[in-house]
Amino acid sequence: MGKTNTMKPKLPFEIRKKQFYALSLLGIFIVIFQLSYLVYKGKQETKFPEIHFTNSNEPQIFLTEFDPNQLNEKQWENLGFTAKQVKTILKYKEIVGGNFTSKEQLKKCYSISEEKFAELEPYILLPENNSKNSQKNFTKFEHKELQIKGKFNPDQYSQKDWEKLGFSEKQAAAIIKYKQYLGGSFVSKEKFKECFIISPENYQKLSPFLLLPEKTPENFERKYQNIASEKPKIQYFEFDPNNLDTNGWQKLGFSEKQAIVIVNYRERNLKGSFKSLEDIKKCFVISEEKFNELKPYIKLNLTQKTSENTAQNLPEKAKNVTDFSKTDLNKITFQQLIEFGFDEKSAASFIGFRNKLGGFVRSSQILETYNIDKNLAEKLINISPLNNMNVQKFSLLDAPEDWLKNHPYFRYYANKIIYYRISFPKESTIFEKMKAKPEDEAKMRLYLK
Repeated sequence: MGKTNTMKPKLPFEIRKKQFYALSLLGIFIVIFQLSYLVYKGKQETKFPEIHFTNSNEPQIFLTEFDPNQLNEKQWENLGFTAKQVKTILKYKEIVGGNFTSKEQLKKCYSISEEKFAELEPYILLPENNSKNSQKNFTKFEHKELQIKGKFNPDQYSQKDWEKLGFSEKQAAAIIKYKQYLGGSFVSKEKFKECFIISPENYQKLSPFLLLPEKTPENFERKYQNIASEKPKIQYFEFDPNNLDTNGWQKLGFSEKQAIVIVNYRERNLKGSFKSLEDIKKCFVISEEKFNELKPYIKLNLTQKTSENTAQNLPEKAKNVTDFSKTDLNKITFQQLIEFGFDEKSAASFIGFRNKLGGFVRSSQILETYNIDKNLAEKLINISPLNNMNVQKFSLLDAPEDWLKNHPYFRYYANKIIYYRISFPKESTIFEKMKAKPEDEAKMRLYLK
């Protein structure tokens, strides 16, 4: 028997030629698709460079009253700003008409951080705002002429002597503090000139009468660094941050002004009490290093837990059964969420996220809540209505800076918004300049007019 030929017959040449062309085209298409995807992905991942505000660890600056409209570049730098920040401030000054008219206006300059403005504010010789009453009260700020009687050694001058010379009480106090800061002596005319409150004009008047050497000794910086590095030791003690007044915070190592900021933050921003360690940490005058030092001594008494336990111990008959079909998702309480089935952690996250947003605009936002039970949340969304009529909204042009910086949807872009709206009066242009991700922009627009 002959062998059976199991080989398949070859396809005709024309068919094989067409198959080759088809495979080639398919390969080219795949390459083009991959290249297009990489280009698209690169565009999507391109990020706008973040705007950073410098909080440098420079030597302490002793401040006194000043008119920001009279400061030159060097004087702004003496206040602790970088050359780049100074250029922005001066540019902003031109944008607003060539002069700052109020503290409120100066505060809007994006290169002056909230922390830096809080430090400078008590010394700024400008009215609080542009109201007529503020302008009337502002007339009290007057510049005095110096009364120099002859040559003198500034190291021997007391605060009263500087006041007699023509400086205000605060200015005189600042000069004395600056001398102490240098180690108890002005050392040289060169160092005396660096005192922030001594304007170039006043220095020119004083210089011929100063009994000081012209130049600073070469070994001064080394000696000064040793003096400046010495920090007073603080005796820490256990404390409840909700019971401390300004004096109590000062005993913990804060300045008087920092203590006032902390108390105001607690009373105004947090409605009278710190609810968690995170609340304390968020206060901008408490650095991370300082917070870590204080943390072992903080004994925070949470009255909320007591009230929750009391509610749980009530008799069944005393507890009201909630009709969730009539309970607004923007008004539902912590206890009602517990009643629905959420644990305390989820309920607290729900309330916290809603408060930060200023209210939900869409029910689906609830699913974004950190630590939320999504299955339970979906059930609640399907049962309970949502009334968003009272949710506060702004435009990018008039949104308060604090609102932008604290809102979960805006805070990442807040500094960019504050910067761009100075120069661009259209919301569409600001969005274009921000280069926000499409999903982020969609979220932001929920809270825009």
